[in-house]
Amino acid sequence: MTHHQTETPQFFLTAPSPCPYLHGQMERKVFTHLVGARASALNEILTQGGFRRSQNIAYRPACESCKACVSVRVPVDRFVPGRGFRRVVERNRDLVGSRVEPAPTSEQYSLFRDYLDARHSEGGMADMTMLDYAMMVEDTHVETMLVEYRFRGPDSALTGRGDGALIGTALTDILSDGLSMVYSFYEPSYAERSLGSFMILDHIARARKMGLPYVYLGYWVAGSRKMAYKARYQPQEHLGAQGWEAAPPA
Repeated sequence: MTHHQTETPQFFLTAPSPCPYLHGQMERKVFTHLVGARASALNEILTQGGFRRSQNIAYRPACESCKACVSVRVPVDRFVPGRGFRRVVERNRDLVGSRVEPAPTSEQYSLFRDYLDARHSEGGMADMTMLDYAMMVEDTHVETMLVEYRFRGPDSALTGRGDGALIGTALTDILSDGLSMVYSFYEPSYAERSLGSFMILDHIARARKMGLPYVYLGYWVAGSRKMAYKARYQPQEHLGAQGWEAAPPA
C-alpha cells in the first residue's frame, strides 16, 4: 500500500505579549508551519479560515479576553471605488505595477528600510536586516509574488513595466480564490499620493483581471487607528462564527 502524506498540521500557542493594536490588551497567537508539498493547499485553507502568513508560518489571534481582530476580504466584482479612491487612482496614473518573481533585491530593502524608519520605527520589524528581509520574501513554500511599482516610462505601454526608482512593493500570495496581501511598503516622501491605498486598489483591479473573486486584507481591529483604513474598502466581508458574511457599511 502506498503511503500518502496526509498528516494533520500541528498547532502551537504563543505566550502572552502586549497587543500592538489596543493599549492595555495582551495578545496570543495560534500558529502552524507551512512546509513541504502541502504548504500551498494548507495556506489556502488557513487563509480562508482567518489565518495570516509570515514566512513559513500561518497564524491567527487566539486572545483570551478580546475578539477585536476581524479577518477582512473585499469581493472584487462588487467593489466600486468612491470619489476619494478615484482621486487616489488618478494621482497615481503615472505609476506602473509589475509582477516579478519573489526574489529580494538591495533596492527593495533600501525602500523597505526607508519605509520602516519613517512609518514604523518603534514596531516589531524596525530592526530587520537585509537577511531578515530576504527571508520574509524567500522563506516560503507557497505560491507568492512581488509587485513592484515604478514611474511610467516611454516604453511602458509595450513592456508593461515602469522605469526609474522603485516607489512601492507588495508581497502577495496567490490563492485559488483571491490575492492575499502579506506585506507592502512604499516611498514615505510621497505621502500626498496615498500609495498604500493605491496598492490595495491596484490589487483589487489585478484580482479582477485574474478572475479571482477576493482580495484578503488581513485583520481589521475596531478601535485601532493603525487598522482603521481597512474599513474604507466597501463592500467587504468579515469572518465570523458562521463563516464569511457581508459586513455592515462603515
